Amino acid sequence: MKIRWNGHSSFTITASDNTVLVTDPYDPNGYGGVLKYDQVRDRADGVLVSHNHADHNYVKGLTGSPKVVKGDGQVKGIQIKGISSHHDESGGSERGDNVIFAFAVDGIRICFVGDLGHQLSPKQVDAIGQVDLLLLPVGGTYTVDAEGAVKVANALSPRLIIPMHFKTSKCNLPIAGVDGFLSKMTGVRHVNKSEVDLSADILPAAPEVWVLDHAC
Repeated sequence: MKIRWNGHSSFTITASDNTVLVTDPYDPNGYGGVLKYDQVRDRADGVLVSHNHADHNYVKGLTGSPKVVKGDGQVKGIQIKGISSHHDESGGSERGDNVIFAFAVDGIRICFVGDLGHQLSPKQVDAIGQVDLLLLPVGGTYTVDAEGAVKVANALSPRLIIPMHFKTSKCNLPIAGVDGFLSKMTGVRHVNKSEVDLSADILPAAPEVWVLDHAC
């Protein structure tokens, strides 16, 4: 499979059979244009939307006729489990609900936690199951912060973490950059590109963090 970080919480995942999933596409004009990333225009078979905020649900920007998944679902041969969670530490009363997605692509078990705003319960950890690749917000304010992200990672024990939802030169939201999270982790690798090829046999044996450049 290939995985590309578009920016913010949006990834494009392409399976070996060319099935394409996009996570949380953002509206470049949402919230007054605080995100300066270019629009995600990929042809997608499925789009995973963790919650209905403009910087995560801009499905109409994609091409093709993607199946929109907001919970349990299936896109071609990919079975997707949606686990209920919240966008804050107050049961969703501040920023609403959020869906965590767990699915496997080409034998790689992926967990995309969306805008997770709290620590996982044992029930949620059990529902997510084993994780090879964790797509994890680290910027705080609207999601778990660096310290909280470390705790989420420790709860799920992935082999590989790709951080997302952090401040960059194209993100004007009041969130932190990635460095605070990286300072708390070992096995950090700056990939210096936006897309990587992954297969189950080349995943790191010891946990690593790969920082991607944004593609958009």
